[in-house]
Amino acid sequence: MKPELPDAVIDAPPAGWRVWWTAIRPRTLPLAASPVLVGIALAWAEGAAPRWLAALATLLAALLIQIGTNLHNDAADHERGNDRADRLGPLRVTAAGWASAAAVRRAAQLAFGAAFALGIHLAVVGGWPIVAIGLASLAAGYAYSGGPRPISHSPFGELFVLVFFGLVAVGGSHYLQSGAPTPRALLAGLAVGMPAAAVLLINNLRDLAADHAAGRRTLAAVLGPAASRRLHAALLLLPFGLLPLFAPRPAAWLALAALPATVAVIRRCRQAEGVAFNGVLADTARAQLIFGFLFALGSLLPP
Repeated sequence: MKPELPDAVIDAPPAGWRVWWTAIRPRTLPLAASPVLVGIALAWAEGAAPRWLAALATLLAALLIQIGTNLHNDAADHERGNDRADRLGPLRVTAAGWASAAAVRRAAQLAFGAAFALGIHLAVVGGWPIVAIGLASLAAGYAYSGGPRPISHSPFGELFVLVFFGLVAVGGSHYLQSGAPTPRALLAGLAVGMPAAAVLLINNLRDLAADHAAGRRTLAAVLGPAASRRLHAALLLLPFGLLPLFAPRPAAWLALAALPATVAVIRRCRQAEGVAFNGVLADTARAQLIFGFLFALGSLLPP
């Protein structure tokens, strides 16, 4: 789960907690929160009685899994030699020498452990389906950068993001509120997950040269720059084609307000090269956040 947004370049090592604030990549966290909010809002719109404690635990668990994944990725990529001096993306604390790989890995384990503790409550609320979703999410967070064949080194990263930042996050959050899966929850998962996958695609397109040198065969490496740009556009635009399926709820039209920002980032992507992809990546994530927020808000408005 690697969608990441460029952080400001820091000239000197920060002190204390600021090192860890940089390490968790706070600008990535809305990508974890957005699908949870969509799933909860959709369940309430369909008549589910609010389960406030479960909603809060779901949101915190999603954020903690994202944080744990970011930390594990920071340490693992450094140990594999992927974060070289010519890297175009945001700073990594392990590569910068601000924290040891062992310390960052321990912090990742703490985040995963806290998510697991919250998952115990969610398992009581949702039963075995939530147990399966929770364990799969924790395993996925590790497998993205860990193990002998990390998902981040393969062409399946975007599919991974679509599943876990879309179908699983929205569907699981919806199920914890409603107690039953619905086709609309899965469609909403696709609508939110595709832009999240576009974030990772831009991340890998930016790092194409470095990934080639490190032997990483990402989807961007398989497709090449031109086809990756076309797929980026498709992943951002296809969710709008799903909106009529949610009529007559206002979610079907309110989320259309995200279309201008989406078109703007697609146009910017056509011309971007090198470090300019950092801006495209941030704009792509922002477009996903706007779409998800407006969709969630529209779901809660009366028809």
